[in-house]
Amino acid sequence: MNKWSLNSWESRPQAQAIDYPDSEALTGVVSRLRTLPPLVTSWEIERLKQQIADAQRGNRFLLQGGDCAETLDDCVPTIIANKLKILLQMSLVLIQGGKRPVIRVGRLAGQYAKPRSKPVEERDGQTLPNYFGDLVNQAEFAPNARRIDPHRLLDAYSHAAMTLNFIRSLSGGGFADLHHPEYWDLSFLSRVELPLELRAQYSEYTRQLSEALRFMEALGEGSLDELTRIEFFTSHEGLNLHYEAAQTRRVPRREGYYDLTTHMPWIGERTRALDGAHIEFFRGIRNAVGLKIGPTADPDEIVEVARALNPQDEPGKLVLITRLGAETVHQVLPNLIDKVRRAGRTVLWICDPMHGNTKKLKSGVKTRDFEDILLEIERSFDLHEGCGSHLGGVHFELTGEDVTECTGGGVREVDLDSNYATACDPRLNYRQALEMAFAIARRMQARRRRRR
Repeated sequence: MNKWSLNSWESRPQAQAIDYPDSEALTGVVSRLRTLPPLVTSWEIERLKQQIADAQRGNRFLLQGGDCAETLDDCVPTIIANKLKILLQMSLVLIQGGKRPVIRVGRLAGQYAKPRSKPVEERDGQTLPNYFGDLVNQAEFAPNARRIDPHRLLDAYSHAAMTLNFIRSLSGGGFADLHHPEYWDLSFLSRVELPLELRAQYSEYTRQLSEALRFMEALGEGSLDELTRIEFFTSHEGLNLHYEAAQTRRVPRREGYYDLTTHMPWIGERTRALDGAHIEFFRGIRNAVGLKIGPTADPDEIVEVARALNPQDEPGKLVLITRLGAETVHQVLPNLIDKVRRAGRTVLWICDPMHGNTKKLKSGVKTRDFEDILLEIERSFDLHEGCGSHLGGVHFELTGEDVTECTGGGVREVDLDSNYATACDPRLNYRQALEMAFAIARRMQARRRRRR
């Protein structure tokens, strides 16, 4: 491939490109973004890569989750804290089930851009630009709201910085101390809608973990910092390359360029063309990079994309996130696994069971069913084991709020309009996410018993 530079992507075809009407304003905003402090650090990025490399060897499990599309209005303490709490609770369940550390990666502090199938939207005879996420415009169907405004890049940066600052403050203040997981309960943990069995299971898991930590400390294992320190990493789809490139730079005492908007950007299904701008940009950064893979993907092309993104086959660098659908995963995944293995590529396989199981009801409302989501995960586990591979993580669209967007897990189709609040795609609510974690943990426990 041609030599990479910070702006070499500009000469490539750019899928999902935003047509900014005021190019001069865009240039000014990008110039300002280049001067602002980084949102994350290179040493955090390198630490995540080390942990992903460990997961590639089967020694960790990656949990990635958060909103389909963050909104600037959701930069609120309670909403941010509830997202962290559900990720913490899910990770605790997975630790108990898999008996290995869990990497926590939130779709947080930057998931402000969304791909769209059409550039415009029409309602009642009026045509306006589509909603591309709060990084670009606003969701309200009105001319002023849908106006594409480059200054929203700065607004998104500011809200991402505030979100990260709050996350770090909570973590540093003992919010996520593993000695006291009982403090992570969300305010509605005790609500009647949450089954007694789930409440009892979670309480038992927190008790077991606390006792295990105290026992190990009593044996003189030191401060157990590695076990008790909770780390959060951030991720978002690297869709808007103006935003990503503006915060990409060299750092002292390290080689190469780091995208400092997030710890792990990912490339979406619609922007992973081998000759496209997104592959060109992300092949030049030092971050771990995720790659979404849908059911129509050509396995040979995925191998070539993997080579482009990680030509030196560096451990911890590449995460393949399959989003195939419960009814299609068995037809597609084995060949993908085989092609990647034969090419000698080092990757972490993750299942995104959300996108391939989206359906639209007669009312026009999009939803996903809990059983379909779980079925894709279970089949992915089976297929990886059958191919001599291993599933190293899961990727969910979820929220710590009590929404009604996915059916199952206590939500019926008639309940969807009770609290359907997503800015884009349906998310698992708190109860559904916790139930999903327990189902995955039971699967992990069963596998460990079989291998004894």
